[in-house]
Amino acid sequence: MKHLMTGAAFIALAAAAPAFAVQDPVLGDFGFDATGMNAALDPGDDFFQYANQAWLERTEIPSDRSNYGMFTRLAIEADEHVREIVDEAAASDAAMGSNAQLVGDLFKSWMDADAINARGLAPAQPYLDEINASNNWEDFARLFATVHYASPWGVGVIPDPADTSRYTLYIGQGGLGLPDRDYYLEDDESSARYREAYLAYIERIFDLAGLDGGADKAQAILALETALAEVHWTQERTREITEIYNVMTLDEVVELAPQFDFRANLERFGLGGQDSFMVATPSAIADAGEIFSNTDLDTLKAYMTFHFLSDRASWLGDAFDQASFEFFSRTLNGVEEQRDRDKRGVDLIGGALGHAVGQIYVDRHFPPESKTQMDELVLGLRDAFRIRLENLSWMDDETRVQALEKLSTFESRVGYPEVWDTYEGLVISADDYFGNRIRMAELGWAEQLEDLAGPVDRREWNWPPQIVNASYNPLLNQITFPAGILQAPFFDPNADMAVNFGGIGAVIGHEIGHGFDDQGRRFDAQGRIRDWWTPETNERFVERSDALVAQYDTFEPLEGYTVNGRFTLGENIGDLGGMEMAYSAWRAYVDEHYDGEAPIIDGFTGDQRFFLGWAQVWRRLYREDNLISRLRTDPHSPSEYRVNGVVRNIDAWYAAFEVDESDDLYLPPEQRVSIW
Repeated sequence: MKHLMTGAAFIALAAAAPAFAVQDPVLGDFGFDATGMNAALDPGDDFFQYANQAWLERTEIPSDRSNYGMFTRLAIEADEHVREIVDEAAASDAAMGSNAQLVGDLFKSWMDADAINARGLAPAQPYLDEINASNNWEDFARLFATVHYASPWGVGVIPDPADTSRYTLYIGQGGLGLPDRDYYLEDDESSARYREAYLAYIERIFDLAGLDGGADKAQAILALETALAEVHWTQERTREITEIYNVMTLDEVVELAPQFDFRANLERFGLGGQDSFMVATPSAIADAGEIFSNTDLDTLKAYMTFHFLSDRASWLGDAFDQASFEFFSRTLNGVEEQRDRDKRGVDLIGGALGHAVGQIYVDRHFPPESKTQMDELVLGLRDAFRIRLENLSWMDDETRVQALEKLSTFESRVGYPEVWDTYEGLVISADDYFGNRIRMAELGWAEQLEDLAGPVDRREWNWPPQIVNASYNPLLNQITFPAGILQAPFFDPNADMAVNFGGIGAVIGHEIGHGFDDQGRRFDAQGRIRDWWTPETNERFVERSDALVAQYDTFEPLEGYTVNGRFTLGENIGDLGGMEMAYSAWRAYVDEHYDGEAPIIDGFTGDQRFFLGWAQVWRRLYREDNLISRLRTDPHSPSEYRVNGVVRNIDAWYAAFEVDESDDLYLPPEQRVSIW
C-alpha cells in the first residue's frame, strides 16, 4: 500500500474531469449561514452562541453518530461521492489485482453478511487454537510479536527524529481495551458505569464464542488491564517529545523488559538486525513485563482470546458486531443505532483502499481552481507569519533567525498526493472477508518493514484525499490539506474572502502554528529534535503558553469535567496562532484588494465576517458520553472553546464587535495571550 505510482495511473473507472462552473457560495449570501446565528445575543458574552445558536437549536445529532458538525457534514458528503465510485467498481469486470477489483471485491465481501454469519468463528479458530496452545510465558511473548494479537507493547516505523532522511523503529505502551488509563483509574460515576459495562461486554464475547466462565474471565481481564493502566503514562506526558524521545540499543531494550525476550521476538517480527529504537514509554514497558510475567496463564489466554475476538467483532458475524457496537459506540459514545451496513462499507474502503478511490474522487470533486487558490492562500499565510516573526517583541534575534529558517522550509501539500499508493501483492476475494482483513494487516506490516529498509519518501500521504482533516508533520516539516476539507464552510472559491480567511485561512495558520507550538518548536528546520531556543526566549514562550493553559483549565463543558489545558495546549496554540496569522493575512489582502477597507456585506464588516467564518466551522453538537471521551483522549478542545477561548485573546475581535468590560468574554489587555 506504500508502493507509489505517478499521475493518474488508476483510470479504469475514471471519467474525464468535469468542468467546474463559477457559482454562488454554498452557504448564505457570502459564505456564512446567517440563518444559523442569533444576532439578538451579545457577541461579547458568548461569541460561539451568537454565531451558531440557531443552528445548534435546530440541528439534531443523527442517531448513528456520536457528534455532528461541519466536519461530519463534509465527511458524509465525501462518503456519498466515494459510494458512487465503490458501486461502479463492484459492478465492473475488472482485472484481478487492479484497484477496481480490490475495491469492488472488498466491498462485496463486507456486504455479504449472510456468508460472514454462516462462517461464524471458523476463520478465527486457528488463531484461538494458537492462543490456547500457549503453555508458558515464552509462548505468549512470541504471540505479542505479531500483527494479530493484543500486546502490552506496540511497534511502528517512523522517520528518525535524529535524521529524518531515514526511518527508525518506535516502541510504546499498549494493551488496554478501554480508551485510556483514566477509564480504569477514575472514581467518578461515569467511569464506574463504563467499567461495569466493560465487564458485561467481555462476558458477552466469551458467551458468543461458546466459552465457559466468562464472568470470572472478565474480572481477571479487568484486573490485569487496571494494573497496566496504573503504569501507563498519562496523555499529557506522552505528547511531550522530550519525554518520549528515548533512543536505546537492542541490548538496552532487552534489558528494559527481559520478560518479552525482545531479541528473539523482534527477529520473528521481521526486525532482525535493527539496533536502534525510539522507546517512547520505557517505564511502562518495563513495568508491563513484570505484570505479565506474574500473571497466570489462564488469565493470559483469556486476555488474548477476548481481544482477538473483540478487535475483529465485525469480521465474525452480526452477534459479535452488535455486541461491539453496544459497548464501544452506544455506551462509550452515546450512539443510538448502528450505521447502515453499506455506509460502514464505504468507510472501510475509504480507510483501507483510500488512494484507489481517492484518485477518481479528486478528478470529479476537486477543481484545479481550488488547488490554485489554496496554494495562494498558503503563501499568504506563510508571508503573514514571516512578518509576525520578524516583528515579534518577545523573541530575540538569535532564535528569530532559526524560526524564520524553519518557516522557509515548510512544505505545503494541497488536495492530493503527487504520487499515489498502489496495493501491489494484496489479494482480495469477494467471498472471504475475514481473510481479506488478515491479508491487509499482514501487507500493511510488510510495507512498514519495507519502509524501514529504505530512505524516507517525502511524497507519501498516509491519508486519502477525500478525508476531512488537515495535519502537520514535525519530522518532515510538512503541512497537508486533503481535498476533503477544502469545501464549504472551510473553503469556498465562490465565497467572500473574509470568510475563507477566517475558515481555511485559520486552519492553514493552525497547521503552520503546530511547527511552533509547545512540541513542534522542539524540532528544527530539518525536522530533527534540537533545542534552537535561547534560554531567555524559551522562558518568555513558556510564560505565555502557561497563561493559555490556565485559561483553558477553567473551561467546564460538563459539570465535573473540565478541559485539560496542558493536554490540549498544542492545539490551543494552533488555534490562537492560526487565527492571528490568518487575520494578518486577511488585512494584507484588504490592503491590496480593497485599498484598506473591505466592503460591508449584509450589514457585516469585513473583520466581522472574518471572525464569523471561524465560528461557523466549529458548529458541532456532542452526545454527553462522546464529550467525556473527548475530554479524556482528544488533544483538541471542544468546539465552543475553539471559538470563545480564542477570540477573547485577539484585540481585533474586541474592535470588530465593540466588546468591552461589561461583556462576559472580556479579558483585560494584560491578560490576553498572544504567542505567535
